[in-house]
Amino acid sequence: MATLIFPEHPSPVADAEALRKACQGWGTDEKAIISILGRRNAIQRKLIRKAYEDMYQEDLVKRLESELSGDFEKAVYRWTLDPEDRDALLLNVAIKQLPIPDYRVIVEISCIRSHEELLAIKHAYQIRYKHSVEEDLAQHTTGDIRQLLVGLVSVYRYNGKEINARLASSEAEILHLDISEKVFNHEETIRIITTRSKAQVLATLNHFKDDYGTSITKHLRGDLDSDYLSALRTAIRCICDYHKYYEKVVRRALDKPGTDEDSLTRVIITSAEKDLKDIKELFQKRNSRPLEHAVAKDTLGDYKAFLLTLLGKED
Repeated sequence: MATLIFPEHPSPVADAEALRKACQGWGTDEKAIISILGRRNAIQRKLIRKAYEDMYQEDLVKRLESELSGDFEKAVYRWTLDPEDRDALLLNVAIKQLPIPDYRVIVEISCIRSHEELLAIKHAYQIRYKHSVEEDLAQHTTGDIRQLLVGLVSVYRYNGKEINARLASSEAEILHLDISEKVFNHEETIRIITTRSKAQVLATLNHFKDDYGTSITKHLRGDLDSDYLSALRTAIRCICDYHKYYEKVVRRALDKPGTDEDSLTRVIITSAEKDLKDIKELFQKRNSRPLEHAVAKDTLGDYKAFLLTLLGKED
């Protein structure tokens, strides 16, 4: 369930006018920006952007980018975009990250989004960057991790819940054989994880655990410095239980010496309209404190206020 609290029929014209006023004069009215954009859903934000451009012949996103700064600016900028455009931006930033791409973000988007959402994201990526996701991934990665990541973003998975139990059992055996021989990068392993439906992958992994006594991720250790193995484990966790995966991302972001704002922002802004309540409940259960309290303790100023608004904090 979502945490975002928004009015049902706000006026996009009135919101555009208020945002224009917040960005004029001596100093920006950050509280006004938070109270408007932090309480509007994707459709409402799109209407605000259109009204703002029609009225002032100016791109609202670019105006906000010029008025704000730091982690607050990054969070507001990404939140204000259409969801598919935001994910396209996140993918590009992750692919171009130096010295190596941030495979976690690439895997998250590829494995957690529905196939319809992934198609829209890839279309938005091409419009924004004039390249395909696959092109850029292939250019910035090599070897096994390239094969895995390109496979994940290229796939059009079946989205139904039907499974083939016999196939799940046989492919669990294939995975076990690969792991026993420590050929974690075998093409069959990559094929199973990147092409089967999420329900079928889950059935295969359940068979693996039942037949061989432990979850497959326990075996995918090998070289702890292997980006390929880390990406493969991340893909499996995202497919199996992405709420649990996201809770871990948030927990680690807040527990690090110096908060990992990029990871914290990413999870909150991409989940606030979907299932952030589920992630909050897991966080509370795992850490014995509300996520809002943890965020309030580890963040500051307008950035903190904006994240708390997306987390559903009432005024």
